[in-house]
Amino acid sequence: MERRDSNMEERSMFKKMITAAILGLGLAGSTMAMAAAPAAAATSTAQAPAAAPAFMSSAWAQNLCIAWNNSPTLTEKLAGSWVKNNGGKGYKVMEISDSDMKSTPPVQLEIALKGGKAECIYGGPIKVTKLNYNHDYKMWATTHNWQHMGSPMIAMMWGDLNFKGPKMEAMENMGPFGAFLKLVKDVPATVPAP
Repeated sequence: MERRDSNMEERSMFKKMITAAILGLGLAGSTMAMAAAPAAAATSTAQAPAAAPAFMSSAWAQNLCIAWNNSPTLTEKLAGSWVKNNGGKGYKVMEISDSDMKSTPPVQLEIALKGGKAECIYGGPIKVTKLNYNHDYKMWATTHNWQHMGSPMIAMMWGDLNFKGPKMEAMENMGPFGAFLKLVKDVPATVPAP
């Protein structure tokens, strides 16, 4: 009988310890939550991060230009004959658009040789209205295809990417061309729902 009482006492004590631990953690948790509440309130009054610009907007094109300049593949590998093939105007034009977004005008990038690199010097609305396809590029695809673009060669072969421009020059620069297409989908943007 004594042993039974001892077991019951141990179980009772164990239950009390578990209850205290649960209550203690609950109190500690709610105390921490209450202490964190003013900090959370202070942070919520700070500005929330700005939403990404709309896909194919002027602001997005500016960000694409910045991303170009941060890509060694583009700035270094295109710094030779590619960027110099500009028809004497000092820069190449790359016009891109989304064929699903009929009301959104195309955007342009201007790429020039600066400091031995192929630098993007402009990203925004169209400035050059008459492109010379011996030097300049025009590319368009659907929203879905821009966001899921793979190899540029396969994309052009299957019609996922439409293209006007110096085709042989593009073929000789498939690596950088692929890096550019990856930037188009990687630069943060608010993409319209399908």
